[in-house]
Amino acid sequence: MERMVAADEVKFIGLDLKGLSETGVFAGYASVFGEVDLGKDVIAPGAFARSLKSRGAGGVRMLFQHDPAAPLGRWTKIREDARGLYVEGKLSQGVAKADEVLSLMRSGALDGLSIGFQTVRSKKDARTGVRHILEADLWEISVVTFPMLPVARVSEVKEYGRAGEAASAEWALVRKMKAAAQMMKG
Repeated sequence: MERMVAADEVKFIGLDLKGLSETGVFAGYASVFGEVDLGKDVIAPGAFARSLKSRGAGGVRMLFQHDPAAPLGRWTKIREDARGLYVEGKLSQGVAKADEVLSLMRSGALDGLSIGFQTVRSKKDARTGVRHILEADLWEISVVTFPMLPVARVSEVKEYGRAGEAASAEWALVRKMKAAAQMMKG
């Protein structure tokens, strides 16, 4: 059974900041496919495909606590992969709230992401009560205090001033270095 829903929705996603120093660029997962969140929703693979094709990363806003008056920076990359909704973003240096968020992230006091979307297609499992989001129109991803999906995490954080393709190349190098270090450990 499919149904159309026109109301805006907010889903909270976990964020774990590792290796944080004087940084403003970070990457991780804003959603993980197949995981039931605390609101009994699960995002299906491909749910964001149409939205991402029409909006691109530049059309999805980075906010603080879903407040449209508190933009923090910009998303430089958003894509679906086998695991979920992968994001790379850059906090805007010199923006008071972004600097505050960075400080809170660095101390471990702020560690959540939340996706703001409108459900386009969904179906509910009558037996479990879990709603499967089959298509969603993604319009913002916020840094928040309380995450709804604890398994989604930010995995890398970089320095201010590095973004876009240069940062992507650096992410790949960091991942290779981490993998090599893990292999050497055992």
